[in-house]
Amino acid sequence: MMEAFLSPIIILQWLGTGFGITQVLLSRKNNINNYLFGIISILIGMWVLYYSKLYADILLNLYYLGMSIYGWFYWKFGKLKKEVPITYASILEHYKAIGIVIACFIIMSYWLVFHTNSDVPYWDACTTAFAWAGMWLMAKRKMENWIYLNISNIISIPLLFYKELYIYAGLTIFLFAIGTSGYFKWRHIILNESKHAYKAA
Repeated sequence: MMEAFLSPIIILQWLGTGFGITQVLLSRKNNINNYLFGIISILIGMWVLYYSKLYADILLNLYYLGMSIYGWFYWKFGKLKKEVPITYASILEHYKAIGIVIACFIIMSYWLVFHTNSDVPYWDACTTAFAWAGMWLMAKRKMENWIYLNISNIISIPLLFYKELYIYAGLTIFLFAIGTSGYFKWRHIILNESKHAYKAA
């Protein structure tokens, strides 16, 4: 029993969970350093997912890695070479996010069904699709990122239990709670910034 608890996969899950929790708490506080902890969590998670044959989630983590690097630079400098504020997504950005979900689901489903030994191809693809869109919106510092990421979390929780990745399932439940809290936290930040802008005008 103790040997199983101290197995490499369990230890990696705990380490990845620790860095993941730190990342999401910093993200909730609108702290740019969330990306640094997120990158470490992603790298650890990729090995665990490979071991568990969740191949679409490995690609998701590669995407997370790229978007984390992009997001750090975008949050720091943006298009105007200054820190980008939190904003709501435009109509075009909503369409792009939906397009990411649909395209990702189709591509991932095809790949998982015909080119891997995944036993949960559509489930895995659906989780990945919403997470891809959510991470893109997060990198753009858009409020709606929390909504897409939480949809992914809701779908992912039973999948992780099914795969007996109980620590990651617990982390995902925690992420869902923080994602809900993060949405209201960011909305509060936007309202405060709007009040300050109104007073300055």
